[in-house]
Amino acid sequence: MPPVQSQQPSQQSTSPNDVEENKVIAAISYLGILCLVPLLLKKDSQYAQFHGKQGLVLLIAWVVFGAVMMIPILGWLVGLLGNIACLILMIVGLVNALQGNMKELPWIGQYAKSLGL
Repeated sequence: MPPVQSQQPSQQSTSPNDVEENKVIAAISYLGILCLVPLLLKKDSQYAQFHGKQGLVLLIAWVVFGAVMMIPILGWLVGLLGNIACLILMIVGLVNALQGNMKELPWIGQYAKSLGL
């Protein structure tokens, strides 16, 4: 009997065909407002929707940190650190999407799962 491979709870199963067809559109999910493209155009793709939702939550976080930066001194520091974190998460999400992975991004992945889009 072959060993059973355990799948991380954050990873969902999707067809390899879905992943291959939608890698690029899933990757653009992490480029700001373009997160709406897979959410609106690829409703039938579980892979594109997964990355689109994460991209949307990342965009919201980026906007919030941008607003926080309007507060002098402490807001500048918090906003700067938040924007750096968002940039890092954007790169991680982009790489995951292009590699065909459905991994939740740290800190924001849990919020993306709860979106009912």
